[in-house]
Amino acid sequence: MSCSDSQFPAQFRLSRIDKRGFPVPKGLHLTVLPSVPDRPSCAPVPAPRRAVIGRSCKRREDRALVTGHGQFTADVPLDGALQVAFVRSDVAKGRIAGIACDAASSLPGVVAVLTAADLPALRGPSVNPVLELSSMPQFQVLARDRISAVGQPVAAVLATGIAAAADAAAQVVVDIVDGDDDAAPAGDTGATGDSSIAVRGGWRQGDAAALFAEADHVVCVTVQHPRLAACSLEPRSVAVDVDRDSGALTVWLSTQTPHRARTDLAHILGLDAHHVHVIAPDVGGAFGMKASLYPEEIFVVWAALHTGRPVRWNATRSEDMLSASHGRGGRLSGRLAIGRNGRFLALSADFEMPLGAWLTTSAAVPSWNAGRILPGPYAVDCVDIAVRGILCATAPVGIYRGAGRPEAAMLMERLVHEAARVLDRDPLDLRAQNLVPPTGMPHRGATGTVLDSGDYPRLVRRFRDYSDYDALCCERDRRRQNGSLVGIGTALFVEPCGRGWESARVEWRPDGTALLATGSSSQGHGRETAYAQIVADALDIEPDRVTVAEGDTELCPNGIGALASRSTAIGGSAVLEAAREVRAKRDRAGPENAPENSIVAETVFQCEHEAWGSGLHLAMVSIDPDTGTLTVERFLCVDDIGTVINPMLAEGQLSGGLAQGLGEALLEKVVYDADGQLLTGSLMDYAMPRAADMPDIGMASQATPAPFNLLGAKGIGEAGTIGAPAAILNAALDALSPLGVRELDMPLTGAALWTAIQSARQGGSA
Repeated sequence: MSCSDSQFPAQFRLSRIDKRGFPVPKGLHLTVLPSVPDRPSCAPVPAPRRAVIGRSCKRREDRALVTGHGQFTADVPLDGALQVAFVRSDVAKGRIAGIACDAASSLPGVVAVLTAADLPALRGPSVNPVLELSSMPQFQVLARDRISAVGQPVAAVLATGIAAAADAAAQVVVDIVDGDDDAAPAGDTGATGDSSIAVRGGWRQGDAAALFAEADHVVCVTVQHPRLAACSLEPRSVAVDVDRDSGALTVWLSTQTPHRARTDLAHILGLDAHHVHVIAPDVGGAFGMKASLYPEEIFVVWAALHTGRPVRWNATRSEDMLSASHGRGGRLSGRLAIGRNGRFLALSADFEMPLGAWLTTSAAVPSWNAGRILPGPYAVDCVDIAVRGILCATAPVGIYRGAGRPEAAMLMERLVHEAARVLDRDPLDLRAQNLVPPTGMPHRGATGTVLDSGDYPRLVRRFRDYSDYDALCCERDRRRQNGSLVGIGTALFVEPCGRGWESARVEWRPDGTALLATGSSSQGHGRETAYAQIVADALDIEPDRVTVAEGDTELCPNGIGALASRSTAIGGSAVLEAAREVRAKRDRAGPENAPENSIVAETVFQCEHEAWGSGLHLAMVSIDPDTGTLTVERFLCVDDIGTVINPMLAEGQLSGGLAQGLGEALLEKVVYDADGQLLTGSLMDYAMPRAADMPDIGMASQATPAPFNLLGAKGIGEAGTIGAPAAILNAALDALSPLGVRELDMPLTGAALWTAIQSARQGGSA
């Protein structure tokens, strides 16, 4: 599928302007502002002959998907495959006294009913030790002696059909008794005893205590993030075939990290990695939830190896709500010391992050990111930051779109807005006074992170002009005088976009086509389209002449996968590097000696430093005093996302992130009761944003190229989840500030806001 031949215009889908001069977008609008020259340490991208990079190419993936020709893991044909149904604990804590399987085993179609006693000792997935792992909870594929969370698999039924497996699972009787005093606290209680702490970390620089003692002002905030469910369109799914002669396994898995899944499965099962072939076919969303192996997936692969037969399992939506990893849920406290002139002097922060009952591969990453990103874009040299990851008797908590970035931005931006209130300063002006200057880039922050690029003061100026910020504030003040509860909230943030390496292999063929095999992967976000554009740009061909292979550990070189908004910056740079090598070999041959054979180059691109994006988001909200209903009237943002490969894809990633950020701010929350029972086990109880909940959005992009990758690209997929919650919460507090409301917990439901309004009007604590 070729894309439009039109060049990428200076402005893309300009917003309509209302009679007051405000941008009033209908739907989604990405205005691209002129780029900012930077000082790249990598060779710049050469001027493209056909300007393929920068075109809004249509997604090549969509035709198959919208015509029913896509293939998800559940669609993979496996003749004679056994179906798995799991028997799950209906309590959060206890000791297993017995499991009665006879009635289930005798039902038609049942091949086996297995418990932990039938399994060898199997390891869990690898855990990334980005922070100190002070304790490692026991990982169990099937619960052996005790229960650690509601929904934990206790037994598994293998049957010839899913209905037979489900019927048999309902006949298994599990006897669970009290007596497990050493288990983690039931429910999402946030207990902080030393025995419940599994992850620790901290960053210190300077004498924070002294600066707080000397400060003219000290502001304090506490924020409770709701726990969130990823709710990807496609639940978890795995299908396994086994070669009866060699014992080699082919594993179709809905995953973000096929190569890591292969490595972990081989390690867990004691196999050579070459005997495990992992394929991630079409993946219907992931958002971090599919970055780690789960007990159910490990069992299915073991069962295929054990029985010598194909085996498959497709999770239901409720099973995903119950036992797939959740995100967020942290409780954040912070203090900011401020000098007489408004200068930020010191920051202290304390994070308590839930981990659940067992650790996913990236369990410590949200805590690590939340701490190290502080103080964000601000020039604060003195910090005292502590993070703790807390075990609790729930589903695991791991990375979820943003993975610690929203937590860092939320705490810092709440502190900035509170400081502006205390100082009677405009929040944008106060920010501008305290930003890291562009002359200081690259900037090593107080936690050791290196901000590679960006012009934050210019971002604020551009945002003020783009949004007509001063006119919006005048409108808010005028409406307040008429008794309306209306507020404006802003949030300025920085976003690290992955680190490390990624791989690619490019083959140019004599017929003028090219084949790309990438170690990165895709979960429905148009990766094949963007990568084809990069190859086409380098080889001077059209994108429809590029075939892209991804997600297959035999067809593709070893890679990391799609995590942390790293795929374009790092994976795309690997693609460009390989394509450049092919182009150089082809050019050396000369047109008079056109190669008769294919030309191949395979590279591993190592990124010296992370690419740091940034953004400034604004929400204007109104609150109905009689019902508490909050309406987001306007949402405007300017994001620095570096080089834009495909504006249409960029727009989609920004809008999708904004939808999930709005969901956290206004609607979504996983709830456990004090006994560890999940109260939000389906979409009847867990509220997600619908199309009607989305406001009109005005989006603009300021491109400051990243200096440490070949494309100058930065991450984009998580920006909306970072900026939107903080902007909306700040706007809600601004709207209720005339009533004296100083703190609110998300989600900002009508009931929660109505209660805060009534409490404030009655003179109580809001």
